[in-house]
Amino acid sequence: MKKLTLLALLLISLCFCQAQSDNGLPALDKSPMDMSYYPNNYPVLKIQDKTTEPVVARVIYSRPQKNGRIIFGDLVEYGKVWRMGANEATEIEFYTNVRINGDKVAKGRYTLYAIPNSDNWTFILNKDVDTWGAFKYDAQKDVMRTTVSIEKLNDVVEALSMTFEKTDNGCNLVVAWDNVKADLPISIK
Repeated sequence: MKKLTLLALLLISLCFCQAQSDNGLPALDKSPMDMSYYPNNYPVLKIQDKTTEPVVARVIYSRPQKNGRIIFGDLVEYGKVWRMGANEATEIEFYTNVRINGDKVAKGRYTLYAIPNSDNWTFILNKDVDTWGAFKYDAQKDVMRTTVSIEKLNDVVEALSMTFEKTDNGCNLVVAWDNVKADLPISIK
């Protein structure tokens, strides 16, 4: 019975995917777009009247999968500007003025790039938004750069993941993929 139900669900899913392409709608992307807020789950907390602090930041990014590939040093080359995901370049928006590793960053929307290396990443905020990949990256439009150490993870993170973690001074944007984690410190005090 379980196999029959599973087969039926699979067939319905395939029909739905075919219906999307027949209607001129795009198929599901291999690297779906995702979004994280600080405070975490801010939109849900807002509609439930449970917010205890104002919204500080939001990151929008695509989530490529590892799929058995070597990520850092191969797919994502060391020493080169990376869009921090797939498809469109990752964007971060600050709803208030912040400091990143001591540098002042004005409220606004930025493209977030990184230059990964084997022992550190350089995060880059750039004012050229709504761009695809890093193909037209222009260092003249950088707002700031900061280099942070990375952490090697024991467990593999299959899909690129970003979230915010609360700190004493604000939050860290945590970026993890494969066996690497990097934290971008964001201060609001």
